[in-house]
Amino acid sequence: MLKDKIRSRKHGILLYGITPPKMKHTTEEIHTIAATHIQRINALDIDALVLYDIQDESDRTSQIRPFPFVETLDSSYYKEHFLQDIRVPVIVYKAVGKYKKDAFSHWLESTKNQDFYSVFVGAASQKSKTNLSMRDAYALKKEINPDLILGGIVIPERHMSKGDEHLRVFSKIDRGCEFFISQAVYNLAAAKQFLDDYLEYATLHHKPLVPIIFTLTPCGSTKTLEFMKWLGVNIPVVLEEKLKNSDDILEESVRLSRENFEALYRYGKEKGIPIGCNVESVAIRKVEIEASLQLLDEVKESINIINKEGNK
Repeated sequence: MLKDKIRSRKHGILLYGITPPKMKHTTEEIHTIAATHIQRINALDIDALVLYDIQDESDRTSQIRPFPFVETLDSSYYKEHFLQDIRVPVIVYKAVGKYKKDAFSHWLESTKNQDFYSVFVGAASQKSKTNLSMRDAYALKKEINPDLILGGIVIPERHMSKGDEHLRVFSKIDRGCEFFISQAVYNLAAAKQFLDDYLEYATLHHKPLVPIIFTLTPCGSTKTLEFMKWLGVNIPVVLEEKLKNSDDILEESVRLSRENFEALYRYGKEKGIPIGCNVESVAIRKVEIEASLQLLDEVKESINIINKEGNK
């Protein structure tokens, strides 16, 4: 079970992430989309589905958003009403600032007496108007459903500029987080630096190391690349040029993502840090969805090969 893997700090937790359908769809269209999601997810050998809670991040930066923001269904509503036939656990993201206290409390009540997984996400920036703070969300979780299996967000790229991402992680662990899922990782050096400081702090302060699950995102076009950068994904210049100058940017992004994860997984295994992977499929183009499934298969193969190497 996923809960056991998280709490026993297993290496190689494997997730697949999707976004709920857009609000503009009719109920009939949403049922059709959900049927496709269910069929696809149930065919995968994964530990859990990640279901994102999308929020507008336009106030995070003055740069123009490459794609217009389109509101999606609430993540927990989509899970409850349309994804009942998913056969793996679902990790429901909650952008807590969108919810008023009463609504968030009601949702927490609904998660009781079951193995429910969630990741709380804070506001995109300090300028964002919020109804509920992360501090209050953690407090409500502890009060209403302390058994909810809670994860947090980690952004290794932020560690390169601020140097305190590991401290943010341990602060969230103190508030009940038992695992972490990263933003899309393209900067290998930033991820390794975070892992180094994460391990050093844990060793010095006798803290347990909870699983760090790195997210991989196939990139199918230069516009998608620009959108990822707008979202704050740090893509080194050399790597960006490789993608832009490749014959097939999607194929190259899959290759680079796989290589990055293999490096991080080996790095974690050597240092005793439990590392997992979350492959995102947030595009609607068939070719990009297929690329995410290919990447998922390749990551699983890499995990198996590296694990066997360690057992020799």
